[in-house]
Amino acid sequence: MNRPQPNEYPIWAEAYINKVNQDIFQLLEEQAISIPDLFRRNKEKENYAYAENKWTLKEMLGHIIDCERIFAFRITCFARNEKQPLPGFDENDYVANARFNERNYEDLIEEFAVLRKANLYLFRNLNDEKLHRSGLASGREINVKSILFVTGGHIIHHVEILKERYYVV
Repeated sequence: MNRPQPNEYPIWAEAYINKVNQDIFQLLEEQAISIPDLFRRNKEKENYAYAENKWTLKEMLGHIIDCERIFAFRITCFARNEKQPLPGFDENDYVANARFNERNYEDLIEEFAVLRKANLYLFRNLNDEKLHRSGLASGREINVKSILFVTGGHIIHHVEILKERYYVV
């Protein structure tokens, strides 16, 4: 599948889309395995934050889960031709209100794995017409294909942060 064109997404999405340098479906499938593996290998750091007022590993994973849900919801809505605008969200408020640090780390890891596996059934069954449908999210137009790329690229972004600032292996 070709990369989305700049006229198919808002400017904020470009940084995530540009991180995807392989087949998007292959990437999304690989992440279903690599992300749980990454967090499992770093269990001893589950409560680590690299600075004051920064997220712990648990909170980072919780944020990734929240975004996975939101992106999949947007994909579902727009693929089904929803005409109502969808709201934006403040990731810091979501993390602050989720209490991820009180959750079991392995449960969070499994939650991501199961969620991504379920979403892959949706993602793999999007035909060309549905991939090009668009809608308004956070006050800006974006199409389904672009959200797929954002979904994969968003995780690449956070893996880079995890390696640079959390020293995960």
